[in-house]
Amino acid sequence: MITVEDKGDLRIVTIDRQDKANSLTAEMLEQLAIAAEGATDKHAFILTGAGKVFSAGADLDAAKAGLAVSPLWERLSGAIAALPGLTIAALNGTVAGGAMGMVLACDLRIATPGTKVFYPVMKLGFLPQPSDPKRLAAIAGPSRAKMILMAGQKITAQEAQVWGLIDKIVEPEELMTTVDELTADVLAAKIDHVQGIKQLI
Repeated sequence: MITVEDKGDLRIVTIDRQDKANSLTAEMLEQLAIAAEGATDKHAFILTGAGKVFSAGADLDAAKAGLAVSPLWERLSGAIAALPGLTIAALNGTVAGGAMGMVLACDLRIATPGTKVFYPVMKLGFLPQPSDPKRLAAIAGPSRAKMILMAGQKITAQEAQVWGLIDKIVEPEELMTTVDELTADVLAAKIDHVQGIKQLI
């Protein structure tokens, strides 16, 4: 359900549970965390999904059983945020709930036109993971973070781009080509140069 493909200094991680809208189980979160933790030597790290949805967040049955408040979410987003290379969320479709954490931890977010972003923790009665509201507010601003987390708004890719939450919108067939374009310079550089510029930013 999680595939990891290494192309030299590039690692592509794909969520593939299409029959369940790429919803995440504890096992999948563990695999994602391991994939991120093992990419410290990579110049670029890409997260994407198979099919038409990036991820619906936690599997509902697993969420009710405790996954919604699992430390695995923080472990995953923290591992991504700590990577020295360029990290990109290539959103092939909607991202919801806890799956937002790994997306917010990435350096760049590109999306297809039909992508929507929402995080229904108010309605579901769960608190978001500790790092998620801070990252969301840092990217989109405190008021817009409240629009998503408190007012329960579903944000279109177009609106998210205006907010700075999405950096680029591309057609589905152009998603991975765009990834190639965005990673070309870092893949041609030395890892300490990549890390040095990222730290300066």
